Amino acid sequence: MAELMLFRRDVELSGSTVALEVELQRRVEAGLEQMLGIRFLASEYPTGPWHRGRIDTLGLDENGSPVVIEFKKGSDSGVLS
Repeated sequence: MAELMLFRRDVELSGSTVALEVELQRRVEAGLEQMLGIRFLASEYPTGPWHRGRIDTLGLDENGSPVVIEFKKGSDSGVLS
């Protein structure tokens, strides 16, 4: 049986808010396989003409199911709809 272990590591990033979000996204994407067992597929994946949005990070779990990761700078509960 696989055991999932999560680690907390406080990292201070300097720069603009946009640069911080992009840097955080790149760091998470680089460690998806090691940290969570998720195979990285794409960054900023377009959702098509109907939704006209994008998925920040897209991956596949060990069962081949899609994993969507969205990065948000706020903590408001309404950030994802």
